[in-house]
Amino acid sequence: MITPTATYPPKSIIQFVSVKEMNAIEVRGLTRSYGDFVAVSDLELNIETGECLSILGPNGAGKTTVVEILEGYRHRDAGEIRVLGVDPARATRPWRQKIGIVLQSASDLGELTVREAIQHFSRYYAHPRSVEETIDLVGLSEKANARASKLSGGQRRRLDVALGVIGRPELLFLDEPTTGFDPEARRVFWGLIRRLKQEGVTILLTTHYLDEADALADRVIVVTRGKKVADTTPAGLGSRSEHIVRVRWRENDVVQERQTTEPTSVVQELATRFGGEVPGLEVVRTTLEQAYLELVESNES
Repeated sequence: MITPTATYPPKSIIQFVSVKEMNAIEVRGLTRSYGDFVAVSDLELNIETGECLSILGPNGAGKTTVVEILEGYRHRDAGEIRVLGVDPARATRPWRQKIGIVLQSASDLGELTVREAIQHFSRYYAHPRSVEETIDLVGLSEKANARASKLSGGQRRRLDVALGVIGRPELLFLDEPTTGFDPEARRVFWGLIRRLKQEGVTILLTTHYLDEADALADRVIVVTRGKKVADTTPAGLGSRSEHIVRVRWRENDVVQERQTTEPTSVVQELATRFGGEVPGLEVVRTTLEQAYLELVESNES
């Protein structure tokens, strides 16, 4: 049990009991306000070691505040937190060595080249990746000698990711990492994240790309108005958990639709009725984006 500290006294006594010894992040009763505005309210969260968790929510929902508190960059009003076993408000240099961060926006690197920037940041870590390996990992081999100021937005974002992974982090924070990426670059980045997961890296991801969360996250939480309203797998979010499928077809020049949990039976019935091919047949499963929007709308109405 972790007892409350004098620096961050909770509004009520919080008993912090680890659910699993291998949790990389444990949060109890996290609260943060800005004047009268409550950005985060009594948040509970566990992230297992090696897990990729995505925090989803509309703008202003409190996602970035949560991430910055976990990174040790922002003060909290109440609650107990352990990140890799340490309170991030009391972070030490050895703890920082284990953390990789890709911020939503990064400071200017001046006239450093890609290779120089990565080489410079590698010196902060005891056991960094090879500079050339890291450059190749993020797809910047052809731009290794280009100055950061001359990179495109997507290329600069790749450099930000390189600086986040150069230290071989145990825990990686990714805040909107693929902003500015073209579709091909995003798929390359997804391959990098899958590789890091195979290496056992724990990943906390915020993204506005719902297909990205669907492809990468083992689990998603949805935050609206500072409160957690869902905590599940991507497949289990909202209406997705009901396994409802929409079967659409065209009949008498009108598009028909039926919602069902047994799409095969419906298709067989239609095939029998039409004597073969069903005009305009579509079997549409609920996307993560649809389930997310339904959930957010229901909690903000």
